[in-house]
Amino acid sequence: MIKLGDYMLTNFNEMLSLAKEKKYAVPHFNINNLEWSKYILEECQKEKVPVILGVSESAIKYMGGSNTIVGMIKGLIKDLEITIPVCLHVDHGSSFETCKEAIDAGFSSVMIDASALKLNENIEITKKVVDYAHQKGISVEAEIGHIGSQGANPTNDMNATVEDCIKLYQATEIDALAPALGSVHGFYKEEPNLDFERMKEINEKLPIPLVLHGGSGIPDEQIKKAIACGISKINVNTELQAAWSYAIRNFLEENKKVYDPRKIISSGEEAIKNVIAEKIKLFGTI
Repeated sequence: MIKLGDYMLTNFNEMLSLAKEKKYAVPHFNINNLEWSKYILEECQKEKVPVILGVSESAIKYMGGSNTIVGMIKGLIKDLEITIPVCLHVDHGSSFETCKEAIDAGFSSVMIDASALKLNENIEITKKVVDYAHQKGISVEAEIGHIGSQGANPTNDMNATVEDCIKLYQATEIDALAPALGSVHGFYKEEPNLDFERMKEINEKLPIPLVLHGGSGIPDEQIKKAIACGISKINVNTELQAAWSYAIRNFLEENKKVYDPRKIISSGEEAIKNVIAEKIKLFGTI
């Protein structure tokens, strides 16, 4: 049994290693404010599953900075009596400086995304982040290939190769890898076309967990197949945003005289928690 206080913030190594072994995926939910953080923590605590709270660079800026976010999450964990493992993770850190700032503030994990650069440059920057992070017990995720953006149609030449994945891992000793294999950020314009064979091969060749970005909008059967092929962490953001915004719009339409921001923002709580519960079940975390 997990006792209160056993967990504050942890890196993702243990939770993802277990997911890789047992063939399920740990949910990574992006946070955008205090309310979202609270809803995610409460729902994951209810289901007794570990969670990775992802924070993009733009969200860090929006919420006031890395120190503010660390203080907020630690405060929520304590006040809500959260006992599940919680990882606070930089999502798509664009530079060593961004990752270092987050680590120094108290983030327990970072993603360095140098995937737009040539492989040797990706390796150089990623290795620098790993060297700094590992001496402090911080986990590091990297990306290779080119994960598309919303509305884009990924092509095969954007996908990561097995050889490049091996080179990146061996040269940097990262803790998890997000290989681009046909997914996109945001909702999909067409039916997703994930390269499951390559995903499976990369998983067999690397000892570290694999990450699937762009988890919003991928059909359930493809999610299950991706997990079977080695995906141990799945990132979800857009579906939470959409569910919350639809609920808020409906609330405001039906309650035009309400001006209390607490009532307005919290009207999206049930919608977000429903998505979280669905994803936890789908990912096989419970």
